[in-house]
Amino acid sequence: MRKADYLIIGQGIAGTMLSWFLLQAGKSVVVIDDAKPNSASRVAAGIINPVSGRRFEPAWMYDTIYPFAKNTYLQLSALLQVPVFTERQLWTVFPSAQMRDAFLHKTTGNDYTELPAALKYEAFLDQPFGAAIVHGATVNLPSLLPAYRQYLKDREALQETHFDVNVLEITPTGIIYEDIQADKLIFCDGVATTALPFFERVKFLPNKGEVLLIKVPGLETMDIIKKGITLVPQDHGVFWAGSSFVWDYEDDHPTVQQREVLEQRLSQLLMVPYEVVGHLSAVRPSGNDRRPIVGFHPDYPAIGIFNGLGTKGCSLAPFMAAHFKDVLVSNAPLMPEIALQRYF
Repeated sequence: MRKADYLIIGQGIAGTMLSWFLLQAGKSVVVIDDAKPNSASRVAAGIINPVSGRRFEPAWMYDTIYPFAKNTYLQLSALLQVPVFTERQLWTVFPSAQMRDAFLHKTTGNDYTELPAALKYEAFLDQPFGAAIVHGATVNLPSLLPAYRQYLKDREALQETHFDVNVLEITPTGIIYEDIQADKLIFCDGVATTALPFFERVKFLPNKGEVLLIKVPGLETMDIIKKGITLVPQDHGVFWAGSSFVWDYEDDHPTVQQREVLEQRLSQLLMVPYEVVGHLSAVRPSGNDRRPIVGFHPDYPAIGIFNGLGTKGCSLAPFMAAHFKDVLVSNAPLMPEIALQRYF
């Protein structure tokens, strides 16, 4: 029987960050992950944005979580020898005069937005109401996740298999799963957690997002471009273009309907032809109050969750994972805003 302090289900951004901080604290972990290609973390663009939504509110705890996230990703980049973190400008195109005025009202006086001296991309973008610059970043998930996966493999801390809850045995001292005996089991597997009997009372709001991968001849930039749709530069001249939000969906596969929605939004941004080279989709996990969901089940103290990071996952995951590690290792109090207990 193999023993571990923590068995972690899922190696998206949540499972990656939590296992990393627990390993750094000297704890033994085993991560189970089946590498589903359209998991939320593997489809996401990894955007870190200090402004939330169409109301341009400052992102929750941004002044705290951003420097922590940046430092963590730079450490992992050096350790894993892959590019992980890139600070970028978000070229935010105003769709109307009203949205421009709202942006100016909400962001005046902060350190992460500014108005440009002159418009850029005038040959490519429809921007009659101007644009603003938001200072953000991206996390290179296609580099980070597989590199960290190999890091776990090298330490024999990864099992590449599908987790079957029917095999789980809860004991007085922890859990047993196949040949693994662990003190705690923590679910970090995104939307899959919503189907588990332990978390039926959690008000998950899973939503499906679809994105296109496109090429825009002549458009070369390191900026993220936003106007109804977001363009994020990738390798080889490709842009991630997304994403849609669908609350009622049949499955997690791409659809013709949402491709049409995305292409309509692209037509409102781009004044030049583009080529679609890919179409992806995934289901995002999020809670009803848009806060992470962290903690242990009141009736099953060995069963925990670290989930619900939503569209802010890349900015929230490092700080929240480190905080949860402190709760687990040092008995620090869990932030009430993210505590699983709010659903019980």
